[in-house]
Amino acid sequence: MQYHEEGFRPGDPSLHPALEGGDAQPDKVDVLIVGCGPAGLTLAAQLSAFPDITVRIAERKPGPLEVGQADGIACRSVEMFEAFGFAEKVVKEGYWVNEVTFWRPGDDGSPLVRADRIKDVEDDLSEMPHIILSQARIHDFYLDIMRKSPRRLAPCYNRELLSVVRTDDPDFPVTAEFSCHDEDGKTETIHARYVVGCDGARSRVRTAMGHALKGESARQLWGVMDVLPRTDFPDIRLKCAIQSASAGSVLIIPREGGYMVRLYIELDELEDGERAADRQVTPELLIAKAQEILSPHTFDVAEVAWWSAYEIGQRVCDAFDDVSETERGTKHPRLFIAGDACHTHSPKAGQGMNVSMADAFNLGWKLAAVLRGTAVPLLLDTYSEERRAKAQELIDFDKDMARLFSAKPKNAAEAELFQKYFQKHGRYTAGVETCYAPSLITGVPQHQALAKGLIVGKRFHSALVARLADAKPMQLGHVLKADGRWRMFLFANAGDIGQPDGPIAMLCAFLASASGPVRRVTPPAANIDSVVDVRAVFQQPHREMNLGGLPALLLPTKGALGLTDYEKAFCPAEGGPDIFDLRGIERERGAVVIIRPDQFVAQVLPMDATDEISDFFGEVFTAV
Repeated sequence: MQYHEEGFRPGDPSLHPALEGGDAQPDKVDVLIVGCGPAGLTLAAQLSAFPDITVRIAERKPGPLEVGQADGIACRSVEMFEAFGFAEKVVKEGYWVNEVTFWRPGDDGSPLVRADRIKDVEDDLSEMPHIILSQARIHDFYLDIMRKSPRRLAPCYNRELLSVVRTDDPDFPVTAEFSCHDEDGKTETIHARYVVGCDGARSRVRTAMGHALKGESARQLWGVMDVLPRTDFPDIRLKCAIQSASAGSVLIIPREGGYMVRLYIELDELEDGERAADRQVTPELLIAKAQEILSPHTFDVAEVAWWSAYEIGQRVCDAFDDVSETERGTKHPRLFIAGDACHTHSPKAGQGMNVSMADAFNLGWKLAAVLRGTAVPLLLDTYSEERRAKAQELIDFDKDMARLFSAKPKNAAEAELFQKYFQKHGRYTAGVETCYAPSLITGVPQHQALAKGLIVGKRFHSALVARLADAKPMQLGHVLKADGRWRMFLFANAGDIGQPDGPIAMLCAFLASASGPVRRVTPPAANIDSVVDVRAVFQQPHREMNLGGLPALLLPTKGALGLTDYEKAFCPAEGGPDIFDLRGIERERGAVVIIRPDQFVAQVLPMDATDEISDFFGEVFTAV
């Protein structure tokens, strides 16, 4: 973490100086967020990083979430939490999913045997683990970021959305009206430049946009409960997929704290027209069903912390903004939806909260860039394009996952199908397989061979490096913070140590020149890295490098005091593995890797591809 840029500042470095003046809850805002679920809070936390953007976030419930429904946090989401600054808290508090066991009837007639025990996450998939932690705690961490932001952003609770309409007002073209449940029926009207509906499966923002969730229900009823168990089942502290011969299936997810577990329990199929509420499911019924599935093992419950019943269904909207396909490119979106407002599915794959947060992370930096005038409004069209495609992938995956898990296997070969599917799609459930198609902000991978392990369209796959200035071993991906900045990593060729006539120095000189793509998009009074942050990774060990010999762009002076930023250059980690080998980076030629503000690789290019770099940024950014 860097601070003191504008002068010495004591105390908690994550507590930003409060912005003076202004209404804490203005009725005219840049962005209005409806809903305080994981999508809404991810978006609010990201936008709170920008003091010049006004945000309101409204929630119909009376206060913060206390008991969460979602609990699975994919490796990719923990990577994202690192960008927000609270990954360490999640990793410390959460249960680590290290291994998964599969139980099913034995070939010898045994009612239940452990068929296999495997790693949950393959080696070098991510530097972050798969975590189980209450959704409410994730909310707490986001709320803390908001409280410490320059505007001290806080949700408005007891606010139920009544209507949202797009108007002809050129400055604030969306008007939303809320009922204030804590003020005797009073209503409040908010005018916004953009509105984002993160208000769940019954989203009123989605309804106002004229969209509907489309899909079908599998008519399969499931129960879920968090319990403190007393049992002789040996794998109660491991993630377990259990398929019985005739009693159904159960998925066991150990929870944080060492004692509690979550059980997803298969119940009977629903009749046509029947809903989950019609079955009058009780905790006692769920416990009895779990006992039946886990037999001959004993299973008693000391306490039920939370429970629910739900119907499996997969639904998705046709678009995630308010622009029709016939208007695309001529009309800019003003209303958006994210999370359950635009896609719903079963919780078995543990993707609900993860995909919702990914929606918001994708949208937040785009809204900020357009509002701050650094990017073209066309950038906002990429949100629906990118995230709708990912939601459809999730729907298709979830259908297969739910179907295979609920199957009544007739033999070991049939029972093994679910395990094979689980193993095959491990990278997907870890959240690292998302790959965005070529677009305005994702290039065609013509030069992918220069960095084979940093795939264009996929998230930047971090690796260990040593920071040149202080020899600190660190993950290179951890410099990719949720601050709206683009990054360029310059991976030097074998002989380049930053010398004046070398490729790194020549490219840095071009980027920072008056007509170069970095200088051209940087506001005159801003730091040179405020829009595009350029960093370099050299092949030489850090002790053989000369920090003072680096080009000026890698030792920029910043802030009112003109202090030097010494954190732009890196070398391979001492003792390996070497990042160049680990990520398949071409040693003789080097590579330029352009990374979007949401940590996805936008392009891989040769070191001398100055025209291609200029063209790429010219399409996205507005010159200043």
